[in-house]
Amino acid sequence: MPKLMEMMKPWQWLLAIFFWSLFVAIVDRHSVVNETQFIIKFMARFIQTSLALIPSFYLIDYLRPVFKGLRVTTVSMYVLLILTTATAVTVALALLIMINAGWFNYNLADFISIIVFNTVIAAGFTIAALLFFLRRYRELNALKHSFEQKLSAQNDVLKARLAPHFFFNTINTLMSLIESDPQRAAVLLQHVSALFRASFNGAREISFEEEIALCEHYLAIESIRLADKLVVNWQLPKEDVMYDMVITALTLQSVIEKMLVNVIRMTTETIYIDIKVTWLQHRVDITISVQLPKKTLLINHDLRQQMDFMIQAQRLRAYFGQSADIQSSITNKQILTNISYPLQDVSL
Repeated sequence: MPKLMEMMKPWQWLLAIFFWSLFVAIVDRHSVVNETQFIIKFMARFIQTSLALIPSFYLIDYLRPVFKGLRVTTVSMYVLLILTTATAVTVALALLIMINAGWFNYNLADFISIIVFNTVIAAGFTIAALLFFLRRYRELNALKHSFEQKLSAQNDVLKARLAPHFFFNTINTLMSLIESDPQRAAVLLQHVSALFRASFNGAREISFEEEIALCEHYLAIESIRLADKLVVNWQLPKEDVMYDMVITALTLQSVIEKMLVNVIRMTTETIYIDIKVTWLQHRVDITISVQLPKKTLLINHDLRQQMDFMIQAQRLRAYFGQSADIQSSITNKQILTNISYPLQDVSL
């Protein structure tokens, strides 16, 4: 349930109540004999409705932590009880003030009937509003469930793509290192453990520093596997800037992996990767360039078909909006990929 006092500002609620009270007073104008009575009735309605709704909304918002542990139907009954009780109490107070001021002739039957009538009207409008919110609540829950299933499926695809070639190649490297360099084998195992643990944590938003650490784990594994024929150049924002940055888990890592894997198949030469990250004007831009080997028989057209980052882009859009995108281009000298997504910089 949304916070009621955050849906509109207090003055906006009062303005809505003002026009509602004016509408009710106009509809009920047959019961007044002159303009003075009309104004009195309108002001009484405005004050009564304001005193009933505004404190009730604040109370409901205050009880939100309690409501979170209850069923939706139970919360709805509590909301209905709060609003109808507030209406009955404020109508009774308004009538007592009008009686003391001489604006209303006291009659017990009329007194009770007015309170009951207003309480029933308030209950009716409250039930209608609750039915609307319950419908929206179910729709949003269904949408959230669908969204989570889609992200889970995408995450499974990423894990499936990460595991086969990477797992067996790494195992082969590990087996050879256990005999020749046990210490380096232990380091490789630590990198593998950290990367695979992250890949099975599911689709989520993580700090940019965590994503950089995952990328470094992956690149360290590939560097060991390639006998150190991998040179990586990072251009990152300052630590205090990067501290506030976030990204979807394994987005940058999976992009780097796909680019690197396709180049590894083409050459035994040293591979150079440049990664530049900027965060300007509420937008993060990540540029990854991988130099292509000078001698290769692979046709650029075939390489372009491999540079498909649709799943990564969808995951990015799910968290950062439709303006998030991943674009890749290939020249005779390099593969160039740009990851771009909006990220509000609260310090500006």
